[in-house]
Amino acid sequence: MRLNQMSRRAFVLTGAGTLLLGFAAGVASKFAIGPAWKNKYQVDWGDSVGRKVSDIPYGDGEANKLDLYLPADASRKSYGLVVYLHAGGFTSGDKADDASMLQWLCSKGYVACGINYTLFGDEHPEASVRSQSLEVRDAVPIAVERASELGYTIDQMAVAGGSAGGCLALIYAYRDGATAPVPLRMVFEAVGPASMNREDWTNYGLDKDAGAAAGLLGTMAGVPLTAEEVESGEYLEKVRDVSAVDWVGPESVPTVMAYGEKDKVAPFLSSVRLDAALTDAGVDHEYIVLPHSGHGLQNDDDLFGQYMEAVEKYLGTYLPVG
Repeated sequence: MRLNQMSRRAFVLTGAGTLLLGFAAGVASKFAIGPAWKNKYQVDWGDSVGRKVSDIPYGDGEANKLDLYLPADASRKSYGLVVYLHAGGFTSGDKADDASMLQWLCSKGYVACGINYTLFGDEHPEASVRSQSLEVRDAVPIAVERASELGYTIDQMAVAGGSAGGCLALIYAYRDGATAPVPLRMVFEAVGPASMNREDWTNYGLDKDAGAAAGLLGTMAGVPLTAEEVESGEYLEKVRDVSAVDWVGPESVPTVMAYGEKDKVAPFLSSVRLDAALTDAGVDHEYIVLPHSGHGLQNDDDLFGQYMEAVEKYLGTYLPVG
């Protein structure tokens, strides 16, 4: 069976919309009503912490804008850049959604960067995870250049994100990291789809339905796929550009990642595959599984806290300030 263009698009939008609602609602409620450790990652933003430069263009598209959060201390010779990519199921979301995270990173002494990318939907049916990943790749050198022009010389960086942003962060880290404008030191992310292997997408039944797999994975990769290509395995090479795990090797950067074992939105099994690949390649990483949580990581507060502690530890080790 082959999904036609309309049904394929409807399938992708349904899945992506679920991903948006699942992640956004879970994280929003977590930081609004708990957990107890949340205050450690909240910043009373103001001139004493830093300043924000908004909507810096990096391309010709309407969405091709980025924000920089610049530390109040502008006296250092060089700074680390942390790019944090927003969630939204590849169909929604905005860099402004991550203001709290970006402000916290800035308060730690980093130049923080949020990037918008062209969203898949009625206005841009041509958009895909692949096109979004290329936009991110194009935006990073502009972020480095503009930070330098503003008095903050960037000499190293990290990339991060949540959900859709986590997927894009992993792709950048493993596929594009070697060509980053400054050395990429690490990646951290939560619940980002890490693999385009159909066997990992049991939450959408892609392991059993080759037509559905062709529809969703082909649209994410921005390439036409047939059920026959899925059945034969030929699709794997066609979707490799957006399958982060397929780019992992001994030179891959240290990684911190968190996933909910009960996730019905993003494929939890893709994180199992990524953990195995990083382990086999000898890459330093922390893999934190929240056994009672879904896509919002909502039911394992202590383990979510461990994820944030691991992020701090890895930043301190691989992207030290000063």
